Amino acid sequence: MIENLDIEAAIKTLSEYAILFIPKLLLAILTLIVGLWIINRIITGLRKALNKREVDPSLVPFLSGIIKALLIVVLIISIASRVGIETTSFVAVLGAAGLAIGLALQGSLSNFAGGILILILKPFKVGDVIEAQGVTASVSEIQIFHTVLKSYDNKTIILPNGPLYNNKIINYSTEETRLVEWVFGISYDDDIDKARQIIKETVFADERVLNQDAPFINLAELADSSVNFKVRARCVQADYWNLFFEKTEAVKKAFDANDISIPYPQVDAHIHNPLVNS
Repeated sequence: MIENLDIEAAIKTLSEYAILFIPKLLLAILTLIVGLWIINRIITGLRKALNKREVDPSLVPFLSGIIKALLIVVLIISIASRVGIETTSFVAVLGAAGLAIGLALQGSLSNFAGGILILILKPFKVGDVIEAQGVTASVSEIQIFHTVLKSYDNKTIILPNGPLYNNKIINYSTEETRLVEWVFGISYDDDIDKARQIIKETVFADERVLNQDAPFINLAELADSSVNFKVRARCVQADYWNLFFEKTEAVKKAFDANDISIPYPQVDAHIHNPLVNS
C-alpha cells in the first residue's frame, strides 16, 4: 500500500513538473528556431551590404562569422533565461573573460579594428600613393592587422592599422589629376615680364599640362635675395613627377639662355677697422 502511494506521488510530481516545464521547453524550441531564422536573415543582409560596398572578399566571411557567433550566444542566453536557468553567473564569467582577453590583446585589437575600418571605409586602396605616419609610399597590401607599403626606392614599410587609421592620411591617388607646383626665383635686376614669358613658354607649351589656356604664373614673394614666382600646372597622376623634374631643369636652362639669373643667398659683410680712421 505504501509503495503504491510512493509511485502515485512520484507520478503526480513528475506530471506537475511536466506541465510546468513542457510549455517552457516548447517555447524555447520555438524561440531557437525563430531566432536562428532571424540571425540567418541578418547575416544574409550583412553579406549583401558588405559586397555592395565592395569590401575585401576575405573580410566578408570573417566579419559575418563573428557577428553570427555573437548573435547565437545572445540567443542561447535568452533561451536559457526563458527556461529558468540562472544566467547571471554565466554572463559575468563571459564578461570577465572578455575583459581579460581585451586587456591582454589591446594593441592587436586596436590594429584589428583599424584594419576592418580601412577595408570597409576604404580611405585608400592597393596601388594608391599615401602619406601617413611620416612616410610616403605606394600601398602594396592591406591586411587585417597591418598595411604594407612600397617606397619609391623599393623599401617595404609595414604600418600597424590602429595608428594608421587613427591619424592623418594623405591620399595622392584619389583624384585623376594633380597640381604640380614650382617656385622659381630671379634676381631683383632681372626683367619680371621677360621671366614670366620664359616660364610660360617652357612649362605651359607642354601637351601634358592641362591648364595651358589658363597658366598660373604669379609673383609670390619679394625674398631676401630673389623675386619668387609661384607656378602651378595641372596634369594627370601618371605625369606628375616626370613633369616636375623635367620642367625644373628646362626652366633653369631657359633662364641661362636668356641671361635670367637665379640668385643664391648671400651676405654683404662690412668690416670696420677703427685703426684706419685714427
